[in-house]
Amino acid sequence: MKKTANPLRSTTPLRLTASLALLATLAGCVAPAQPTDGSGTSGVPAGYTDWFDGGPQATIEGGDWDRINRIKELIEAGRHDEAIERLEPLVARHLPPAYYEMAKLYDDGEGVERDPAEAARLYGKAIELPSPVLGNASLNLAKLYREGDGVERHDVLAYYLLDQAVNEGVERAEPMLAALLAEGGEGVGADPERARELYARAAERGDAQALQALAEAHGPGGWLPEEPERAMDYAQRYAAMLEEEAAGGDTNAMRQLAGLHAPDGLLGDQPERRRQWLVRAAEAGDEDALGQAGRAMMESDPQRGRQLLEEAANRGDVDAMTQLGRLLLDPEVGPTQRGEAERWLTRAIEAGSVDAMVVLGAALIDEAGERSNLMGPDRLDGDTGNDATGSLADTAMRPSPDVRRGIELLERGAEQDDPLALAYLGDIYLGDELVPSQPYLAMEYLERGHELGHPWATEQLGAAYLEGRGVPADGRRAEELLREAAERGQSGALRLLGEAHLEGEVVPFHPSRGEELLQAAVEAGDTSAMTTLGEAYLAGPLEEHPGRGLELLEQAAHQGDAYAMVVLGRAYREGQGLPQDLDAASRWLTRARDAGHASADEALTRLNRDRGAQGDIRALVEAAEDGHPGAMADLGRAFLHGEGVEQNREYARAWLERAANAGHAGARADFGEMLLDSDPQRGMQLLQGAADAGHQGARLALGRAYLTGEHGEVDAEQGLAYLRHAAEAGNPHAAQLLGQAYLEGKGVEADPDQAEEWLTRAVESGDLSSRANLGRVLLRGEDGMPQDVDRGLTLLQEAAEAGHAGAQATLGREYLRGELLERDSRRGADYLLQAAHQGHASARLALAEAYLSAHGLENANREQALLWLDEVMEGDSDIALETLHDLLSDDIAAAE
Repeated sequence: MKKTANPLRSTTPLRLTASLALLATLAGCVAPAQPTDGSGTSGVPAGYTDWFDGGPQATIEGGDWDRINRIKELIEAGRHDEAIERLEPLVARHLPPAYYEMAKLYDDGEGVERDPAEAARLYGKAIELPSPVLGNASLNLAKLYREGDGVERHDVLAYYLLDQAVNEGVERAEPMLAALLAEGGEGVGADPERARELYARAAERGDAQALQALAEAHGPGGWLPEEPERAMDYAQRYAAMLEEEAAGGDTNAMRQLAGLHAPDGLLGDQPERRRQWLVRAAEAGDEDALGQAGRAMMESDPQRGRQLLEEAANRGDVDAMTQLGRLLLDPEVGPTQRGEAERWLTRAIEAGSVDAMVVLGAALIDEAGERSNLMGPDRLDGDTGNDATGSLADTAMRPSPDVRRGIELLERGAEQDDPLALAYLGDIYLGDELVPSQPYLAMEYLERGHELGHPWATEQLGAAYLEGRGVPADGRRAEELLREAAERGQSGALRLLGEAHLEGEVVPFHPSRGEELLQAAVEAGDTSAMTTLGEAYLAGPLEEHPGRGLELLEQAAHQGDAYAMVVLGRAYREGQGLPQDLDAASRWLTRARDAGHASADEALTRLNRDRGAQGDIRALVEAAEDGHPGAMADLGRAFLHGEGVEQNREYARAWLERAANAGHAGARADFGEMLLDSDPQRGMQLLQGAADAGHQGARLALGRAYLTGEHGEVDAEQGLAYLRHAAEAGNPHAAQLLGQAYLEGKGVEADPDQAEEWLTRAVESGDLSSRANLGRVLLRGEDGMPQDVDRGLTLLQEAAEAGHAGAQATLGREYLRGELLERDSRRGADYLLQAAHQGHASARLALAEAYLSAHGLENANREQALLWLDEVMEGDSDIALETLHDLLSDDIAAAE
């Protein structure tokens, strides 16, 4: 059936209305119409007013319409050359329909090479005079200006052209004008209400574009008020139309239906329905759907999904090749097949796929990174200041062929502004595991990746400003970037910012804000944030919350975070926020070691040392054999003193020597003291090394040795210097020796004031011997010390109550003598008995002397007393002492 134009169709009323509205635009300075929301739209640009000024109707005779209709028949028949030949005379006569038909040929590239610029010129000619083609020509010209196709994009011209088409009754123009007015354009004010009306009219006619647009507009984030029920109604009507088309074999409709059931689709996430439509489209021969169906099937039927992807890839689907390569590298999908994956990705790269370049480049880098991680820690245990062993620096200086190839591929992707490639390169050059660190180059990549909108690049950029890598540290800029990355789904950015607020170095210290950010990262599934927050609840700086801390750490550990296991092990070992439980500590640290955390071995060794300190000698031996210097030193002392093991000086010497050679200052001191009798020169050298390392016990031993000259020449000055250094560091024994030296004038001029000062410092440090000695000297006023009976008595009583035998013996004598203290024979006898029970020789002698004196033998000399005491104590000495005490007390009582 022939399509005929109606030459009698009158458009005068429409044109008159348009002309009246556009009169003010003849000068090209005022818009002929304003959107109803009052936001304003620019006027018709100068030079284009002829398209909209109305004017007289074009004269087109009936014969001209017959010629136009015949030309249209030729075009439909594909006889374009003949059609063009017949159009040219009509174009020369400036007939609008002829311009319109010729414009369509250039627009569609039929019979001529497609030339949208020429098409735009011809459409413009077609609308200079009103005619029946005015509306359709305006619509087609509007499309070119809206898309910037052959002409510079111009939303204002597109708006007026579409408005003109609508006024001319071209229904197809309504959805296009509505789309422009929904949110506005450059120079075009938004008019949501008119857009809604236009879409609604088109939707009532069953226009699929309008139904889809209204469903989206009433949905979440749409440009109309959110109305879920109305949005669903439009979506279902749209789906019904697509299903009719799909039933007719339209594969494009099938793919659109699949999109409606996608996670962000208008009908909600319905994976099974989505897969069904994609598979139907694929089975109907749609090659684009074949790859999509394969990807969709990977969730429910990986084998079938892979088959579809391979089929699509074999047909040349580059995206399918890329997806297939990515899947073959994903351990969560199944065993990785790098060789096969690389083959498909290489084919995709050869076909120009930037995505494939980045996928393969990233895979090569990640694989190399995993290998390097086996050589070093991802997070070090706070117990140790030692870096993990391994030659990462050497690796960085000699990148492997895979690393070089990976970087080359990523750089090719970066040259084409792939944001993920830029983010990866920034990550590579910020670190130094695979290549030498180049922070400034890294920042260039990250800045570009951030500008292109990749959230990982934004996160890394924020971290760089936080840490001052490649740029000066800038807390404000770091926070701005990290918050932006977090808003775009990077939970790691929340964690980094939260950690920064807990540290308070670059951004302000703000524990509650740090806690809030870390909690948000935890809720987003960030395992490392669980560990950080859990540790903060146990060890600070957050308020202690052991239950919550334990819950978070166990959750992170069960998800495979080896550092969380280390933190748990350390907390149980130290009793940090949790009850000390060395068995639990061992379980967690063993799991961390099995998970490959580099610091777990060191932490386990420390744990075994702690077990050794609690008497588990086997654990101590294990720690020592593992090479822990402290454990070796502890084991050496255990053998030296027979603590938990049979005393064995040979073993003690061997372990202490190993610990000393490993740099343990305490072992050097202990080993040095062991050698003072057998090898004084080496012993002094070891003590000197320990003292230089800050070991106060070594300084004490050196001071004593130099002061007495027991193991070499006397050097009182050096001895006193060592003792003073140790005493000033709080060593009470050193303070006591200094005090005694100044008291006795040993190596230094006697100085009672200095003696009292140093002995007092020793007393204040809790040294009982110093308390007893100072008390005795003050009580008796010996060695030039001013007598202070009250203070002396107090010090002696304190020392005696603490069990110091010398203080007890002194008090016993003084109470029996009754010269400095009021005589109290029973108290004196009690003190002497306490001291004698501890083996104090002079206390025993004093008891005997007191007994002899009580029996009228006051002048009995020391030899007689000792002889008598030996005879008394031939049996059980404790019984003998008790007997002496009772006899003495009874005699005193009788005498009274």
